[in-house]
Amino acid sequence: MRSIRVPLVSMRPAFNGSAATWVLIQQVVVRGLAAVKFLAIGRLLGPAAIGSVGVALLSVAIAEALSDTGLAQAVVQAKGMPTRRELGAVWTTLTTRGMLIALLLIALAPLMNAQFHLGGSLLLLQMAAALPLIRGVASPAYYIIQRERRFAQLAGVETFSAFADCAICLACAWSGTGVFAVLIGMVAGETLKTVLTWTTMGPRPPVRLAWHGIGHYVNFSRWIWAGSVVNLLLNQFDKVLVAKLLGPVALGAYQMSSKLAQMLLVDASIALGQYLFPTFSAHHRREDGSAARLFFRYLTVIVIGEVAIVLLLRWTAAPLFMLVLGPAWMSAVPLFRIFVINMAFGATNSMLVAYLRGVGAPKVATHAAVLQAIALVIIVPPSTHLWGVTGVAWAMTAGLAGSATWMLYRIVKMSS
Repeated sequence: MRSIRVPLVSMRPAFNGSAATWVLIQQVVVRGLAAVKFLAIGRLLGPAAIGSVGVALLSVAIAEALSDTGLAQAVVQAKGMPTRRELGAVWTTLTTRGMLIALLLIALAPLMNAQFHLGGSLLLLQMAAALPLIRGVASPAYYIIQRERRFAQLAGVETFSAFADCAICLACAWSGTGVFAVLIGMVAGETLKTVLTWTTMGPRPPVRLAWHGIGHYVNFSRWIWAGSVVNLLLNQFDKVLVAKLLGPVALGAYQMSSKLAQMLLVDASIALGQYLFPTFSAHHRREDGSAARLFFRYLTVIVIGEVAIVLLLRWTAAPLFMLVLGPAWMSAVPLFRIFVINMAFGATNSMLVAYLRGVGAPKVATHAAVLQAIALVIIVPPSTHLWGVTGVAWAMTAGLAGSATWMLYRIVKMSS
């Protein structure tokens, strides 16, 4: 008898070095570990501790956004591969930036400690200053790996770093270090990641001060910087307002509801954006219209999925909080129901921004962010007066919806 051979689908394409599968695995593992860490710390330490850590990380986010050079995205998007000399100039710029941010945060720590009612959290703020310094000295070869879409290698580095962060954080928390456990874990994870960029990635830049040779990146990167400054207002303004007016306990509830919604909705889109930005860039370089076709295909799938997830999460919000965080966090449930809508728009925006940057039009994303900021300036004051912290959440959601509408309109116009 003749044997019947059943054709098997090879799994090799799904796991080659540039496959999107690696981005998905990275995101599942990294975000999963972050979720375990964040939820465990929240349950162990309560809203006040989460709020204090939130202020410390808020200061880092503000400083990094104000000084964003956009060089990382410029290296990925540029048509030509950067030389070692150019990588040396990129490393010099990013290292200097990290050092200046760290010194600034240390100097401003006493002022922030007083302004945000943190009590004895001065050391917490000073510890946070180590994060931008460690990130700054990392090798820019990381961006070459990203440009070449070697996602398997990126996934390995990010996964090992996230595991170190989570394991050390939880070990410190259970041993009694309290809120400092979060920053100890983050410093350990960022240190490991920086070491791995130098030991496992190439080409390595020359380790010497070099400031010239990257002027051709400026036209692209200036829009990234402008977008970062505007996004600083959009992403951190609400947290600053809540922390200043209501203190760390209210900020803890606000951040927990926001973070949980982000983990359930936005994190997957961030993973997709990490894959799509260099992928859109590669398709755009072909100049055959394939980037636009790929974009609309992904957009349709994402929007349908988001609608289904939002409806499910709003329905199960109360039992989810009781199961995961306990009764101390039930006051955050109404905020969570707002934030799942907010984060759905945020997930859509992350893909829109990835496409715009990939096709060399970052200024459209910056314009959308400016329009969103103007809307917030108009909407937030009356919303806060009428509905308090829920008003802030609804105002942020309305701004994101407007931003998404503008970017989509411009993309459709560019593609027609």
